[in-house]
Amino acid sequence: MSENEKYKLVVNEHHEFEMTAEDLSTMDLLSVGANQYHIIKDQVSYNLFVKSFDLENKHVVVNVNGTDFSVDVNDKYDQLINKLGLSAVSAQVEKNIKAPMPGLVLEVKVKVGDTVEEGDALLILEAMKMENVIKAGGTSTISAVHIDKGNTVEKGQLLIEME
Repeated sequence: MSENEKYKLVVNEHHEFEMTAEDLSTMDLLSVGANQYHIIKDQVSYNLFVKSFDLENKHVVVNVNGTDFSVDVNDKYDQLINKLGLSAVSAQVEKNIKAPMPGLVLEVKVKVGDTVEEGDALLILEAMKMENVIKAGGTSTISAVHIDKGNTVEKGQLLIEME
């Protein structure tokens, strides 16, 4: 963690805070047991217990002074992905696959009649010199493909329909 890098913390899916390594260094933090910490911040004492930690999804559940909090941690890359609208790719559960951002279709991996499972690659879209794999949100059958390799697409454009 760089000293000035800002992390966005989303608590209980409603409250957003920013924090830097410097902010952490101003806290009096003491480990008092397995996953247990005592924190003094601005002359206020907190007992914190880490109940679960999902490093891959950057999600932690903590108990602070007897109250549970669900916290999502977004680093600078997560914040950039959200700003560009790419987070819709992983959250896509709909049957109509739309372009999450403008780009160039590098490859179409499915055709009408194919059955796909959750996580299967449907197409590869290049945007800002990055290849983005658009995946199926669940088990479906491809009913229409509206793009071909080499097509340019706009954000929100319908790409693939599934049933």
